[in-house]
Amino acid sequence: MDILIKLSQFLLSLSLLIILHEFGHFIPAKLFKTRVEKFYLFFDVKFSLFKKKIGDTVYGIGWLPLGGYVKISGMVDESMDTEQLKSEPQPWEFRSKPAWQRLIIMLGGVTVNFILAFVIYIGMTYAYGDLFLSNKDIKQGIWVQSPALLAAGLETGDKVVSVDGKEIVKFNDLPESLLLAKEVTVERKGEIKQLKMPVDLVDQIMQNKGSGLIGLRIPFVVTGASEDSPNKDLFTLKDIIKSVNGVATTYFDEVAPILMENKNQIVPIVIDRDGKEIKVDAKVNAEGKLGIGYAAALPLDNLEKLGLYNISHERYSLMESIPVGLVKGKDKIASYWKQLKLMVQPETGAYKGVGGFKAIYDIFPQYWSWEVFWGITAMLSIMLGVMNLLPIPALDGGHVLFLLYEMISGRKPSDKFLENAQMVGFFILIGLLLFANGNDIYKAIFK
Repeated sequence: MDILIKLSQFLLSLSLLIILHEFGHFIPAKLFKTRVEKFYLFFDVKFSLFKKKIGDTVYGIGWLPLGGYVKISGMVDESMDTEQLKSEPQPWEFRSKPAWQRLIIMLGGVTVNFILAFVIYIGMTYAYGDLFLSNKDIKQGIWVQSPALLAAGLETGDKVVSVDGKEIVKFNDLPESLLLAKEVTVERKGEIKQLKMPVDLVDQIMQNKGSGLIGLRIPFVVTGASEDSPNKDLFTLKDIIKSVNGVATTYFDEVAPILMENKNQIVPIVIDRDGKEIKVDAKVNAEGKLGIGYAAALPLDNLEKLGLYNISHERYSLMESIPVGLVKGKDKIASYWKQLKLMVQPETGAYKGVGGFKAIYDIFPQYWSWEVFWGITAMLSIMLGVMNLLPIPALDGGHVLFLLYEMISGRKPSDKFLENAQMVGFFILIGLLLFANGNDIYKAIFK
């Protein structure tokens, strides 16, 4: 059932993005009286799951879920159908239209992608508001979980002041900022320190699969005990460890080092159980553990109830949501552009994290949440828009590049040149597709 929920979100999100992207080409084509021969969700190699002709256009669903397309008369596209180019241009064909009209048709898809992302962020801001923790309210600093960040110089208890010169206002924005950081300014025991991040930080973080990045400093909250644990009868669900061996421990990261110092020992531990303090003598194993599970993260409202953090929840009217949503969209576009630039710099190792359809599938949770679904869909819409703008033949950006050349120089590239360029672009895209999905397969087998 969980897999079906995950798969349903994946297919619904991709289908929505593909259909709207292709409508972005379809609508201006129709407005400029350009004939659209096909409008397809997914690719119809050899056969279609469904098709119906309405007017001049065949609407259908293909069997190969690698995207979708609109086939516009008189245009060299991914179908590589060049037969119609051998005849004289017809008034309804793409090649007969003025360059500015062709440019609008080609930019229609990515335009819709960006508009969709902004609309989603505006809608989410209005529907859910903002639940966040002010970075200034994190008095005891952050919990550094990533070995790569620890090696780079960050320490648990550091208060991050700024990343690459930009002040961090909300803690929610910090993990993504650190992932792309070049320089981090922290306050450590009252002193300001500048930390230079390694150029291959992203690669180092990816190598430590399974470890988190950073988190809030949280109490040691018991979530259960293993059957073979000598302490399974001492602890119950939701117990909070308050001290170990006489040392007060407010946060989990303070418990772990004390346990490591007392391997194979019996130590006194004070726990909070439903508001009452209880003392137990617990056995620490050879690995410096108690054999009990703990919460790696707690909901923000729980942390507020424990009196550790003050959570801000801002609500917006529809009009107030518009500028807030636009800023969120702009920031997400800027962030993804930074990630894309890292991927083309071999020294960062970020290209190793490039993923294909499995990587996108894995983003979706195994539970249904409209808030999570729309957030992922908005980000994927931005990714689709940015990727399609890349100046690669066969992508919208490649067509736009040739159109801009035509508009500036006054010389239109020949149909033969466009046909060859489309073929080159097609092989580039196949290579990128194989690399991305090959990365997925490699990580699934060897990592």
